[in-house]
Amino acid sequence: MKHRDEVFALVEAAIQNNVIREMNELLGQLSSDTELSREDRFAAQQRLRQAVFMRDREKEELAAQRHKWLTRGGIIK
Repeated sequence: MKHRDEVFALVEAAIQNNVIREMNELLGQLSSDTELSREDRFAAQQRLRQAVFMRDREKEELAAQRHKWLTRGGIIK
């Protein structure tokens, strides 16, 4: 259980750091981690995948909002 707890702590830290590269590297490492059960490995990987998806989605929404603000006319301050 100690290794499992360490892995889940690493996953949460990677999500808190919000760095895609770090999350992707951890996804790759988890793929070959034989100490974790299949269920635990899947849960950790799924948590990372969801975080990556949400970050990308948020980034796209912010870009669309910024574009809308800049193109609606008027004076840009």
